[in-house]
Amino acid sequence: VKCVLVGDGAVGKTSLVVSYTTNGYPTEYIPTAFDNFSAVVSVDGRPVRLQLCDTAGQDEFDKLRPLCYTNADIFLLCFSVVSPTSFQNVSEKWVPEIRCHCPKAPIILVGTQSDLREDVKVLIELDKCKEKPVPEEAAKLCAEEIKAVSYIECSALTQKNLKEVFDTAIVAGIQHSDSQQQPKKSKSRTPDKVRDLSKSWWRKYCCLA
Repeated sequence: VKCVLVGDGAVGKTSLVVSYTTNGYPTEYIPTAFDNFSAVVSVDGRPVRLQLCDTAGQDEFDKLRPLCYTNADIFLLCFSVVSPTSFQNVSEKWVPEIRCHCPKAPIILVGTQSDLREDVKVLIELDKCKEKPVPEEAAKLCAEEIKAVSYIECSALTQKNLKEVFDTAIVAGIQHSDSQQQPKKSKSRTPDKVRDLSKSWWRKYCCLA
């Protein structure tokens, strides 16, 4: 299953991947060019290779970034809940770009850095610009409008809902892959299946940067 992370720079895409694959958190921000991580996980008793493609959100990579989209099974479209600009770019930049190259690939809208929603320093800085954190209801509405699989808020630092993000991505990615290979025989997975998977423990066999 190929999972591609997209979104503005500095919204925490790399932190999500690092926190998920290593249970650690990067202490400094280093802009990503293009990184690939691979892990073998157990889903419904069978091994599935999960390929995570971490892309650069900066404008200078606009022409190179789509090279990572080839054969993508699922997109994690990320924005920071404390960056209204990154949220605005979800519909203005990222969805059009994804749909241009992968019109049928499913999208999960991910609100990152949820631990900063009530951070005093962050709120003060936002207030200076007359801005506020992105309301959860606004994000959910956006997810509906762009026809995303779901909207999930998470934190790479505290790992809140982090596993749910990748659980949901795995299920949606497998479903999309199966539907592409066997349109008539593919089986849809119910939300119950997603929850059951979320409660299971994925054993990671390898993680390659």
